[in-house]
Amino acid sequence: MADEDLDMGEETTSTAPAKKGLMGGFLPMLLKWIAIAIGAIIVIVTVVVITLNVMGGNTTAQQTIPIAEEYSGRRETLDWFQAVGTIRTRTSDAVPASVMVEVVLGYRKEDKAASTEITERLVEIKDFLRRYFTEKTAAELQPMNEEKLKIEIRNAINDDILSNSKIRDVRFLSLEVIEQ
Repeated sequence: MADEDLDMGEETTSTAPAKKGLMGGFLPMLLKWIAIAIGAIIVIVTVVVITLNVMGGNTTAQQTIPIAEEYSGRRETLDWFQAVGTIRTRTSDAVPASVMVEVVLGYRKEDKAASTEITERLVEIKDFLRRYFTEKTAAELQPMNEEKLKIEIRNAINDDILSNSKIRDVRFLSLEVIEQ
């Protein structure tokens, strides 16, 4: 009898609600996956930012490295002091060789004090150059040693003669060593 009551009663159908076509089931699933992807991106970015702040501290990511003037690609433009003229002397060899050298001194373009000081100390500079080349031998004045000679002259003039300014470069317009 109990079975009959169940059969006789209202007919109950437990059917699922009907889908509203292809878009009805696809759109909620698509939105769910988009929300998951956006959530994952937010979590990843947050973890990366926190990790970089903890690992790197508050320092900048890149530091500038100072570059010495000798290694920079662009050389500065210099003014040249050419009033030194030609220095004539003899070497310190057993058989002295004659030396004739014309030296020019380079200084920064905007450094007008250097030009003034070089002019004021021109006699001292000429005397130094004469003594410098007199102390050298003919072998030391060979073309392969010119860079070393230029550096020595520049450093000696800057250290011993000039006080308020510095020369940046020394060049030889001519350097003749005539052995007897």
